[in-house]
Amino acid sequence: MSDIVIIKKYANRRLYNTETSTYITLDDLAEMVRKKRDFEVVDAKTGNDLTRPVLAQIIFEEETKGAAMLPLSFMKQLIGFYDHSMQSVLPHYLEMVMENFMQNQHEIKEKTDSVLGGFSPFQAMQSFQRQNMEQMQKMMGMFNPFLAPTNNTDDSKDQKIADLSAQIANLSQQIEALKKK
Repeated sequence: MSDIVIIKKYANRRLYNTETSTYITLDDLAEMVRKKRDFEVVDAKTGNDLTRPVLAQIIFEEETKGAAMLPLSFMKQLIGFYDHSMQSVLPHYLEMVMENFMQNQHEIKEKTDSVLGGFSPFQAMQSFQRQNMEQMQKMMGMFNPFLAPTNNTDDSKDQKIADLSAQIANLSQQIEALKKK
């Protein structure tokens, strides 16, 4: 089995998975992404790489289904970076932010599993998401002088960590109280 699955896109917009010899849908491709399966979409006639536009189409369809994840302000800012001098830097930065976000999710799970026996508090996730957004706003501020970066001192980080620790301790006490009932 090849590491990268070749998906052929035909003129009639049908997608053909060469690994399974079956026609597939965009939903099938989205599932392949979720399963971290590498694939490349190519035009069946010309062999041109169509992976990027097909992935964009999947995102568009997910956004229109009501599973909107991309805030309007983010999409507007992203559009603003096309034909901008920093256009070549932004993809690398966004990739780095997503890696950081995924790592934070993993850390949250590990910490909450060890402290709370698998219970994942919503507030802890929100705290990490806020940190990711602050990092992203700082970086965007570096690229765009009209976006002022937020002030994030070490004291505020220490306070956030203390707040998060207090929230986890409180939730742990609540869980223990529920177990005793």
